[in-house]
Amino acid sequence: MSASLSRPRVGVWLIGARGSVATTVVTGCAAVAAGLHPPIGMVTETPAFTGSGLPALSDLVFGGHDTLDCPLPKRAETLTAGGVLPPGVATAVTAELAAADREIRPGGPTPGDTRSQAELITAFAADIRDFVHRHELERAVVVNVASTEPASHGPYAPLPASTLYALAALCAGCPYVNFTPSAGMHHPVAAAEAERNGMPHAGRDGKTGQTLLRAVLGPMFAQRALSVRAWSGTNLLGGGDGAALADPAAAAAKNAGKERVLADTLGTVPEGEVHIDDVPALGDWKTAWDHVAFDGFLGTRMILQTIWQGCDSALAAPLVLDLARLTARAHEAGLSGPLGALGFYFKDPVGEGPSGLSEQYEELVRFGRSLGQGGVEAEDEGGCRAARSMRVPGETGEAL
Repeated sequence: MSASLSRPRVGVWLIGARGSVATTVVTGCAAVAAGLHPPIGMVTETPAFTGSGLPALSDLVFGGHDTLDCPLPKRAETLTAGGVLPPGVATAVTAELAAADREIRPGGPTPGDTRSQAELITAFAADIRDFVHRHELERAVVVNVASTEPASHGPYAPLPASTLYALAALCAGCPYVNFTPSAGMHHPVAAAEAERNGMPHAGRDGKTGQTLLRAVLGPMFAQRALSVRAWSGTNLLGGGDGAALADPAAAAAKNAGKERVLADTLGTVPEGEVHIDDVPALGDWKTAWDHVAFDGFLGTRMILQTIWQGCDSALAAPLVLDLARLTARAHEAGLSGPLGALGFYFKDPVGEGPSGLSEQYEELVRFGRSLGQGGVEAEDEGGCRAARSMRVPGETGEAL
């Protein structure tokens, strides 16, 4: 096939590119594209999105940033041993894993890194632009799937790493998706730049388990006029997320989205908290318990308890692929700013939109339908030109 007739390819630049979620994303994409497994969990592969003009899975090219040096094929072996990936799949797609691993660049900041924040943003953006140029990609979407970081405080606190990467995405002219509870584009500095830049972006914090269930049950109680008195939860998880969320500040950032779903769907904040316990022996598996105390007719007191047990990486990976494809298509269609219609995927979504899962799904389907109707082509590298005037508060260097 000649170059003129070949289909345009789209880059997916993963922040945390050697983590469990990223490894499962790359492995799963290759396996589904090759017909080794069906696209279970991928909403964009259902009939509702057939005419949305999304990039094919086989046309996605992966790269990313990470501070770890474990190669993706080796990481996939570990996930296979832990039951996250099915036997034989990682071996079957070793070439695709190795190709993606060659595109992973050192992240930061790391201990001893003397580069300024502006220099880090410039370096990260250069890595992304180089990736797009070398592979002759039509566009690339930056997706943050790194471990949750503690919330930063104070006007003079250094920008968190997730925000440095978000600003780098804007500087490189790329849409951005924050699948984590970390600040990312929500930081005031990045939010202001995103508004000026106009690049489409989505997030934050993927809705994969406990909060997914809450987004279904919350509207049920509200619609049936049942009074929820208390809603408490406990999470047991291991792996990188378990270790990261052992930090109370990181756990607080994670729980904020869980609490928002209840507040938005119930119209009130019930008593109770969510506790997160790090259990290293669980690896990439997690257990979530919810205990809901509610009143029925004539004040009759009742209880609902739920148990969710699942593999976080396997739950997250199809959503990441959905989001990368939808965001890339939105960029192609000339859309800009926060993509509120993607709230279906998030605990703490950007923009405006409903909070109940059913309503969010309906809005997502409408969004997919609108993408199939085309749109105005985005100006090439317009975001990058705008971002070159970006300045990082607290630093006196030249504009990027």
